[in-house]
Amino acid sequence: MKNIIPILAVASALLASCQSNTTKTITTTDSTIIADVDTTKNSNQCFVYIKNRDTATLKLITTNNTVSGDLSYKLYEKDKNNGAITGIVKGDTIIANYTFQSEGMASVRQVVWLKKDGKLVEGFGESEEVDGKMKFKNISQLKFENSMEFKPVDCK
Repeated sequence: MKNIIPILAVASALLASCQSNTTKTITTTDSTIIADVDTTKNSNQCFVYIKNRDTATLKLITTNNTVSGDLSYKLYEKDKNNGAITGIVKGDTIIANYTFQSEGMASVRQVVWLKKDGKLVEGFGESEEVDGKMKFKNISQLKFENSMEFKPVDCK
């Protein structure tokens, strides 16, 4: 019971921190709100990942087939990092560079999400450093099973 109160407080704060001016289709299923992920036209969308003591938030600003926004990871017993993303949309995939601060150092790494069932599922795979940035060796070989699922939330 001790763990659920901080999680609910974080979820409430995250829901209150995003803002949107777009119209979304919302369906309620088993007390879960699912909004359509629409990254093909101009839109602002917010997403959250919460599992145990780990949280992550994502705000996407989509213009045609380009995306930008803010991304933050707060993973239990790991360094918190906040930053910005810029990238592109290819079909049902978002490919972006994440420029972030962690432990006072600036870093850049590639992030990839797959649009699936109204959620964004983060892909993971083998990486390499190229020109000071961490990039995936082969995006087509990324794994999306047992990954972080970012659920849509209303932006405020």
